[in-house]
Amino acid sequence: VQLVESGGGAVQAGGSLRLSCAASGSTFSINVMGWYRQAPGKQRSLVATIRTGRDSTYYANSVKGRFTISRDNAKNTMYLQMNSLKPEDTAVYYCKAETWSRGYWGQGTQVTVSS
Repeated sequence: VQLVESGGGAVQAGGSLRLSCAASGSTFSINVMGWYRQAPGKQRSLVATIRTGRDSTYYANSVKGRFTISRDNAKNTMYLQMNSLKPEDTAVYYCKAETWSRGYWGQGTQVTVSS
């Protein structure tokens, strides 16, 4: 499984961005996809996940009500719509795909929110 993120950038507080994660390869084996982020000097943390089939979702408390995770199965692409962005959302955002045997990471995309 290969993952490529896009859509990061710089935005002012209160603004919006939409991240995309395009998956290729053995996409049929993916059970769960998710977004993680890592701010400078901090550990990588979970932002949101979406389970294939049921499309059940999970959000970290810090983003609940502001971010929306979704996927387009026909395009093998996952999205993260980020609204009401805050400076503390500044981080490198990574997508992850999990199969029964292992997880796969994308290369990351930078999101910078200025106050």
